[in-house]
Amino acid sequence: MVQRLLLLFSLLLFGTGIQAQQFLVNRSSVYAFTGTSGANLSQFNELLKERGILPIQNKYNTFGLGYQARLNDFIFGFELSYHQSRPADIEANRFQYRTSRALVNLGYSLTEEGKFQLIHYLSLGMGNLNVQLLPSEQSKSLAAFLKDPGQGFILRENNIQNGTRYYGDFLTEIGFQLSYDFPIPNRKEALEVIVKAGYSFSPFEDSWKLNGLSFDNAQAGAFFRVGTGISLPDRNFFYKDATIGITLIRGFHFSEPEKFNTYLREQGYLAFEGSPSQLGLRILGETDGLLYGMDVFNVSQKGRASTTQSHSLNSLRIYANAGMKFFEYKNWGIGALGGLGYGNLRYSLLQDVKPDFPTLLDERNFDGYLRKSGIFIKPELLLEYGLPMTKRKMFDLVFSTTAGYEVAFPGFKLGGLSMNSYQSGPFVTVGVGIRP
Repeated sequence: MVQRLLLLFSLLLFGTGIQAQQFLVNRSSVYAFTGTSGANLSQFNELLKERGILPIQNKYNTFGLGYQARLNDFIFGFELSYHQSRPADIEANRFQYRTSRALVNLGYSLTEEGKFQLIHYLSLGMGNLNVQLLPSEQSKSLAAFLKDPGQGFILRENNIQNGTRYYGDFLTEIGFQLSYDFPIPNRKEALEVIVKAGYSFSPFEDSWKLNGLSFDNAQAGAFFRVGTGISLPDRNFFYKDATIGITLIRGFHFSEPEKFNTYLREQGYLAFEGSPSQLGLRILGETDGLLYGMDVFNVSQKGRASTTQSHSLNSLRIYANAGMKFFEYKNWGIGALGGLGYGNLRYSLLQDVKPDFPTLLDERNFDGYLRKSGIFIKPELLLEYGLPMTKRKMFDLVFSTTAGYEVAFPGFKLGGLSMNSYQSGPFVTVGVGIRP
């Protein structure tokens, strides 16, 4: 996964490098978006029809975070999005699928620099797919769950519950973006409102085939999205005192699920080994020393649960950050950030071998998971070095490191067992990115 994300960043850097020598105007923005799309799971619906069950609705909802930079008419950016189908009840169980995508956007602006933007773009990237049929109500007790974890089935392609580095398979989008800048009183930044429309698809047939059944349409469909964010139009700045950059971050968390491991051993399962790994994305803006932005990353562990089962412990965390850069000398900078975030913790226990469809739909009790959500806060110190990449210094290659401490609250219990000592603790991250 690291190599794939570096390849995406290389495409972005290459596109910038070949154009930067001639560009004189730039702008950057960060935004969040939501939307809807349609996807008909035709093969799965056919199985349901044969059993007298109503088909799954051909609609899924989208939530995401994006970054975009404009150098004259050339557009490049990055989007991380999460897509979830509407749940459907099948007998006593609930069916749902979830996907996520990491895409590099390359495009061209059809308008001159101004408050109104019309952009045509193509996105290239990769993703994951999770298809599950499980009871509507989760187990409340960890002991009861471990004694009988076979609640339904969970099918995963590019299993990011094992870590973000497992993203894979080629995905594309093509579409148009409309945006408009609204001035913010007493600020140089602008409030950007975005509308996007286009089509998502997987260009290779059966790339998302699970247990003999194609789920390609879960990664496809016409979409409509709206969003809002912060834009830094170059017309508002007389010198380079504002920017928004994007960084790929690799983290090291100094905690272990000791209580959880003890419980696993008592129930006859193998324990997790080592500390969790982190891979994610940071978008960080700066205006006159004020820092702001967002982090999105996974903290994950995986391993063998038994001779026939695997398990994973995964936490997705999303932070809103703010702080100050209090020291800057040449290309070096030191700052402090505080973050308020939301995160979950998911323990998955999966059978290694499951039958193909349609047998799997009739004999479904193989897998299960426990899930808990909560709030996180973190303070951290930031050290960065920006290396100019062109003679005109149109963008920097930024190397950064942070050190901080995460605190999860309130009582973060998974199946009745407190996980606060695992979710809270010190961390160190290193990152590499670009900053216009």
